[in-house]
Amino acid sequence: MVNVTLIGTGGMLPLPDRWLTSLWLEYNGKACLIDCGEGTQIAIAQHKLKLSHLDTILITHTHADHISGLAGLLLSLGNCGKTDTLKIYGYTGITEIIRQLLCICPVLPFRIEIVELPINTKSSFMWNDIVISSLPLDHSIDCLGYSFVLNRKAVFAPEKAKALGIDVKYWKTLHSGKSIDINAKTITPDMVTAESRSPIKVSYITDTRYFGGLEEFAANSDLLICEGMYGDDEYIIKMREKGHMVFSQSGKLAINSHSKRLWLTHYSPALTNPYDYEEFMKKLFPETIISSDSQSITLK
Repeated sequence: MVNVTLIGTGGMLPLPDRWLTSLWLEYNGKACLIDCGEGTQIAIAQHKLKLSHLDTILITHTHADHISGLAGLLLSLGNCGKTDTLKIYGYTGITEIIRQLLCICPVLPFRIEIVELPINTKSSFMWNDIVISSLPLDHSIDCLGYSFVLNRKAVFAPEKAKALGIDVKYWKTLHSGKSIDINAKTITPDMVTAESRSPIKVSYITDTRYFGGLEEFAANSDLLICEGMYGDDEYIIKMREKGHMVFSQSGKLAINSHSKRLWLTHYSPALTNPYDYEEFMKKLFPETIISSDSQSITLK
């Protein structure tokens, strides 16, 4: 099960009822955080997420509303007893920026490993059995989008195992993808599984202009989390100048990428009631959620 929580939904600055946009994704007892604006560690606590599970942080870009809370979060991690390594991923050149932020917390009880990702091409790496991919976006500064893909095991078929006379004690080994030898015969996992299952995919795209590469990157997402600074199309030109999208463009991306669900996020502080556009978005893409802080889902 992949648990996804949208910690905040705001852009630019935190509001009394809206934390800055960041995402918490947890699987198999470990958590990954995307972005860390001002106050993120407080929002994590309010949403009752376990900070001790966090072992990886992904940074989309270095505008203040996406990274200014990093030092405070790291201090909170230290105070909750973290001693194992924390990995931080970002685009090429981010190491020096992070080092400067950490000048106010130079002594931490855990090691930080910074990994730089290319800003001119897609890349992928493994985290907790999940493939994380990054995509360079089209913002006013270097910026990355991220996707998570968990390839699920095929469904175990007990009736097949019984027909082959395989003792129950070997079932777990076979379901984990390993073969076993019984009576000079090799039993492979495909001999005791039924239909294969499609992977679970979550895509996270914020702070970018719309461009065709987004559709391929987010293709077939079970959950697409995408920015929408404003609900009215009259802001499209203005937002394009600043490197952002509006609601209808997010809906267009959900449609063209064949995503199953869309969560909108990263609202402008001037957009006081994004729910006013719920009916409009439901007509455009029925599986749209006008997200609020702590929006969560478990994907199985």
